[in-house]
Amino acid sequence: MFIPASYSLAVILCIITMFCWGSWANTQKLASQSWPFPLFYWDYSIGIILLSLVFGLTLGSNGQEGRAFLDDLGQADSAAMGSAFLGGVLFNLANLLIVAAIDIAGMAVAFPVGIGIALVLGVLVNYLAVPVGDPMILFLGVGLVTIAILLDALAYRKLTAGKAQTPAKGIILSIAGGVLMGFFYRFVAASISVDFANPESGLMTPYAAVFVFSIGIFASNFLWNTFFMYRPLQGKSVSYSDYFKMGTPKLHLIGILGGAIWCLGMLFSVIAGEKAGFAISYGLGQGATMVAAAWGVFVWKEFKAAPKGTNTLVTLMFLAFLAGLVLIIYSRFA
Repeated sequence: MFIPASYSLAVILCIITMFCWGSWANTQKLASQSWPFPLFYWDYSIGIILLSLVFGLTLGSNGQEGRAFLDDLGQADSAAMGSAFLGGVLFNLANLLIVAAIDIAGMAVAFPVGIGIALVLGVLVNYLAVPVGDPMILFLGVGLVTIAILLDALAYRKLTAGKAQTPAKGIILSIAGGVLMGFFYRFVAASISVDFANPESGLMTPYAAVFVFSIGIFASNFLWNTFFMYRPLQGKSVSYSDYFKMGTPKLHLIGILGGAIWCLGMLFSVIAGEKAGFAISYGLGQGATMVAAAWGVFVWKEFKAAPKGTNTLVTLMFLAFLAGLVLIIYSRFA
């Protein structure tokens, strides 16, 4: 199977992860005019499964190192598979809660609370489990990325000033989603052997682990997403029949593409984990918030009519993010 041969290549994979995780939501934005998010999310979860399967049968099944994808699945013990599956269940609920928080309280509340908690907690949990890199430099970098997220929130708050919002429920949902998002990655990483080339018996390699993780996402959709379909926290309810009545081939393909983009990022993140350490690969990936902000600034022109002072916040946001990114990468060398 394909395994990165150096830390430099692992960093490149982590940066691709950051762009994937920060870009998949564009597909939802393209479909949102006529396609409610819970219905989009079914196609999104299908896209995650399909991409993980394709990569498992190609990159995960070729080469001299490691175990082939199907052989790896066949030898995995119940503890490893259960851990990866649980990671998918937790991620799914976290993702849906944060999206709901954005709908209720706006990005200015949901992102700094939810993603900020997920970033700090996720790096801490993964570092304690597999301590790779200088902790002082690593967490200084994480702190700068967190400051960038806060600046992003302030910029969006200026943009949405005067709009009626109900942040109390949104804050609660953001906290819950952030905590779950901070833990899901550790469950996936715990199912993976620390030596990819000579994997430990019973544990999995990244390709098999992400595939089992994707099954956890899809299976839990019947619980979590069904709830949000019929009991939405905001907006109108939808039904399973709406998925078939309202959906067009184009809308379904957009959703599948969104899931495939996110899954590509997840695969590259865990594949990079051996050389970079799971704390660093997760931390770099969660810089996706800044990528999403870049899409909003440069492509969707969300700040075109922003009030005075907003552009300064956006500039400071990107500077803090880049500085944090450099420190997180450098922490492996220190």
